[in-house]
Amino acid sequence: MARRHVIVIMSDEHDPRVMGCAGHAIAQTPHIDALAARGMRFANAYTPSPICVPARAAFATGLRVHQTGHWDNAMPYTGTPRGWGHVLQREHVRVESIGKLHYRADEDPAGFDREHIPMHVVGGHGMVWASIRDPYVRSPSGQRMLGPRVGAGESAYTQYDREVAARAVAWIGDAGRRPDERFALYIGFVAPHFPLIAPQAFFDLYPPQGLPAPKLHPQQGYRRHPWVQAYADFMHNEESFTSAEERQQAFAAYFGLCSFLDHHVGLIVQAIEEAGLADDTTLIYTSDHGENLGTRGLWGKSTLYQESVGVPMIVAGPDVPQGVCATPVDLLDLYPTLLEGVGLEAGPEMAGRPGRSLFEIASAAPQPERVVFSEYHAAGSNSAGFMLRKGRWKLHYYVGHRPELFDLESDPEELRDLAAREDCAAVLAAMEAELRRICDPEAVDARAKADQRALIERHGGAAIAATLGAGGATPVPRVVDVGAD
Repeated sequence: MARRHVIVIMSDEHDPRVMGCAGHAIAQTPHIDALAARGMRFANAYTPSPICVPARAAFATGLRVHQTGHWDNAMPYTGTPRGWGHVLQREHVRVESIGKLHYRADEDPAGFDREHIPMHVVGGHGMVWASIRDPYVRSPSGQRMLGPRVGAGESAYTQYDREVAARAVAWIGDAGRRPDERFALYIGFVAPHFPLIAPQAFFDLYPPQGLPAPKLHPQQGYRRHPWVQAYADFMHNEESFTSAEERQQAFAAYFGLCSFLDHHVGLIVQAIEEAGLADDTTLIYTSDHGENLGTRGLWGKSTLYQESVGVPMIVAGPDVPQGVCATPVDLLDLYPTLLEGVGLEAGPEMAGRPGRSLFEIASAAPQPERVVFSEYHAAGSNSAGFMLRKGRWKLHYYVGHRPELFDLESDPEELRDLAAREDCAAVLAAMEAELRRICDPEAVDARAKADQRALIERHGGAAIAATLGAGGATPVPRVVDVGAD
């Protein structure tokens, strides 16, 4: 049967390694694992930027961050440039969203016929204070980014995700009663994004005393790269735990939130089957970026390491082969994939867009040398950072700082930076040349900062801008009746 419908589930801050199907030692994600077993898991999937708003704007438009200028969490998507949703609307395909989008506002023409309980940036402006860079400023709230409490329980986010899942299940059931209507449905969950509070039943799956210790902690002698050290100094997450016990609870809560998310993926899969839509619906699971989760003494995202810049990517549905694909992919590849998922030809829409259909990639021979790219121009960085992956090699290029180079074939955990080794000089030069074929890093850095300075001036200058925006997690929309933790 031809593809007619597509559903994309996007979580927030899910390290792709924290899934049973990815071989994680303790992660309990049976529904995501089952989805991967009947479809294709892309083992080398990346975000165009390891922070929410730029990544989501890139997802919407199929364009890189430096192509659109959505640099940070105060420059949200408003519907320009045109996204995949606009193409579906033009072709009279029903296209709606449920849950977190992190665009500007629900009145913007962002490519959805209707946005159900959307979570957007605070006040339509987002984290303006974090646009102040070189030197950066700290959060105006004075509170730790991970939230005031860590452990078991309910938060506004877990309650919001329950409501998102309930509305998605109802929406899918209704769609099953409209057999002649093609549709694309976007479902946005917040989990496992901080605050690190997991419902008790899911928290209890991970006894704190049995959790794996993160690698490369500075207390064990590891020295962070200077660009990364600046981010660590900005966040102070590791230093903000009240005790060793609370720190262990943070790990248990993150794993618990991954299982909580997995539970809701299971509800959606069940709804698709019960609605009679399974045979002609493509289901995609992904996330906007990953999570450092204590590695290198870091929490949150915003770095170029695998934990932060990697994302899960699973596609299941009609004509999708089963297995694991090693070809590197990223969120930009979802633009043509979503068009093809409802039976449209993507080719005419791809001018200037670097993405490729995941249907095509899944069915082709592996292409390990395919280049993927990510960039960061946001909170806690005084200069831009760029990531380029090609084959076994992964380059981190930091404007104004020395680079990092990793051989992911022999060192998948990025334990050994090879950039200073004489026998890797040719590889380093070739990787930088590949990066410069995509963009001029110094010029992009200057343009991002110029746009951010202009944004700050539009808000009345640095003194005012430093007070604007959430200090940590974005509040849930008021339309959802949830209590604060």
